[in-house]
Amino acid sequence: MAPSPAQTVIDLEKQYLLQNYARYPLVLHKGKGAYVYDAGGKRYLDFISGIGVNALGHAHPRIVNVIRQQAGLLIHSSNLYYHEYQGPLAKKLAEISGLERSFFANTGTEAMEGALKMIRAHGHKIHADKYEIVSLENSFHGRTLGALSVTGQAKYRTDFEPLLPGARFVPANDLAALDQAVSERTAGIVMEWIQGEGGIVPISPEYARRARELADRHNALLVFDEIQCGVGRPGTYFSYQLVSPVVMPDVVVAAKPLACGLALGAIIANQRAADAIGPGMHGSTFGGSALACRVALEFFDILEELMPSILRVGEYFRAELREFQRKHSFIKEVRGAGLMIGVDMAVPGKQMVLDAMEDGLLINCTHDTVLRFLPPYIVTEREVDQAVKTLGKIFKKEPGVRSQHTE
Repeated sequence: MAPSPAQTVIDLEKQYLLQNYARYPLVLHKGKGAYVYDAGGKRYLDFISGIGVNALGHAHPRIVNVIRQQAGLLIHSSNLYYHEYQGPLAKKLAEISGLERSFFANTGTEAMEGALKMIRAHGHKIHADKYEIVSLENSFHGRTLGALSVTGQAKYRTDFEPLLPGARFVPANDLAALDQAVSERTAGIVMEWIQGEGGIVPISPEYARRARELADRHNALLVFDEIQCGVGRPGTYFSYQLVSPVVMPDVVVAAKPLACGLALGAIIANQRAADAIGPGMHGSTFGGSALACRVALEFFDILEELMPSILRVGEYFRAELREFQRKHSFIKEVRGAGLMIGVDMAVPGKQMVLDAMEDGLLINCTHDTVLRFLPPYIVTEREVDQAVKTLGKIFKKEPGVRSQHTE
């Protein structure tokens, strides 16, 4: 018997690709709105949205139209020349971030690499020994050697050590540890406002304010990694804007949803940080293409319209999940902001992810026991209700755990 078309796809990858991904046995063929369809036509509610990339869902008509138009005009020109869209996009990023200058890369890890170079260059101009970077335990900043060097999870680092020297890791929200780690040798402090791969763990406003104070005291750059937790995901443009007064960074790195599935990352910096990078010190062949930048501009127009619903639907979803927490003793906490939500459990989540997929819901599990939800920004209460119905069935199947039903 000949293998199915889906199995042929899987077999080809197993034969010819590096086997570095632990893929689920699911071959996706197309998407529409908040749903994707496999090669056999089965529909799935997509509540992971390409790990936050497909923020407008799939085949959004305005994005499709812009891609068609621009693909017929100019896809790529290199950074040897100007095109019409980098300047307007950089202006938009300045307006929404409160910072001043941008650099365009392709991915989040590339943006982080550029930010690390900015930190090192800034420190080097002050003193040769000013090169240390303080980061947080359980953080995740990317897969390149530099980004791994400031990623506070041993499972990502061990196989590639020794990495970039000078990285120091401190527990999130531990003010005393942060005070002790930052010194005159510190060139930069790097943190996510909501740790993604670390388990959807928010950073306290007090901790971020102390980081800002210490960076100012020691003439270091404060870098906020907003690759997953920013660009509309928390219901604000960036997660550092969730608190008042706002704790301003020197540098922001962003990527995932910027171009709705096309590769685009950005470093956004104030003038002090930007001054660390001079002509010839950094660059990108593909970064900031005409196609990606034009799509990003369209994305921001749509995002402005969606921001109220991101907050409303996110709160609705968290309220439903907290009802599960009330009923089931294995659910420890519901965390997050906007449409970045984690359910922290006392049991592993891998089988729950598989059960959800079988029932037509795509989610994932991070940090082994945290179910992660990153729905597209177009999601409505109706799709949340569908997801909640599926989760209810899955939670009831959890073996060996007694449900706590309270009035």
